[in-house]
Amino acid sequence: MHYPTAAPERYNNIMSSLTPSVLVSILSLGPLLAQPKGFTNPTPPPEVTATEIPGVIAAGAKWTLVWQGNANADGIVGTDDGGLLFAQEQLDQVSKLDKNGKYSAYLKNAHGPGAVSIGPKNRIVVVERTCTDPGGHKGGKPADCTDPTGIAALTPERRVLANSYNGKGLGRVNDLIADKKGGVYFTSGGAYYISPSGQVSTVGENLRTNGITLSPDEKTLYITNGPVIAAFDVQPDGSVKNQREFGKLEGNGNGDGMAIDATGRLYVSTPNVGVEVFSPEGKNLGTIPTPRSCITAAFSGPGKKTLYVAMMGAVGPDGQEIKTSPDVRNTAMSLYAIPMLAQGFKGRAK
Repeated sequence: MHYPTAAPERYNNIMSSLTPSVLVSILSLGPLLAQPKGFTNPTPPPEVTATEIPGVIAAGAKWTLVWQGNANADGIVGTDDGGLLFAQEQLDQVSKLDKNGKYSAYLKNAHGPGAVSIGPKNRIVVVERTCTDPGGHKGGKPADCTDPTGIAALTPERRVLANSYNGKGLGRVNDLIADKKGGVYFTSGGAYYISPSGQVSTVGENLRTNGITLSPDEKTLYITNGPVIAAFDVQPDGSVKNQREFGKLEGNGNGDGMAIDATGRLYVSTPNVGVEVFSPEGKNLGTIPTPRSCITAAFSGPGKKTLYVAMMGAVGPDGQEIKTSPDVRNTAMSLYAIPMLAQGFKGRAK
């Protein structure tokens, strides 16, 4: 779940084809990097079915495409009404897919949102990537860009929670999880915690971070660390201790987004692999294959028993795979859903 944004006017030409019937999703290219040459377009998705993971998913369960488009849709999170919120960096907005699959712009006061979390009193918090990497067209960060990246609450009104640590900018912020105390954990190269009073501190050491989440009881913090998952014991003040390796991902893949279910099982979206499922003890229980390379996952839908995953690539209104030239990052993405035996944790949005 890595992505930034430039001001929306830069995207008018690119995004004018988007309509409410078009689905959007985001791709995850890693931390703030110079835009490389020779981007690879996603390949058309094959039809895939799940093999059984006892208590998690039934054999033969199939993915359903629920939305797609040519702008990103990252950092997805379920809503109380069975819908889904997702960050659309290139559009400078948080969008919503309701339980019936209807798409709408939900909040337009974000500055390049890259991931969404919902905290106490339904406060919506996002990572803001501003204009660090527009995507979707030639060129990288605009020369006149001065909008700092950071973490911001968008409701009840927009308020920046953090945009620096020890006097230095945060770089291209990645993912976040709001805790029940009013604090926020987030990743940006390393990992950080914003206390309810606004103090920013670091989390862990020697981490190559991406996704981040909390156990249902919020006593354990999980962070993807390249091909492994790191775990930490959360202290009453939000600080952590006892950094350790929780689990290993299959096929040397690097973990991206994460979700948690009611029993504490962890779901890790691993690009080019699928959604890997871990027991609360860290045992890899198996992988749910995905039709496209996946980057972020969340439970929602009736009874919170549907797993939604954002994946790279999409088909355009003409029925053809959306492609870009080799010097343009392809931000087209799709949202898929699959029925689960497992139930998402209802005590927190994600």
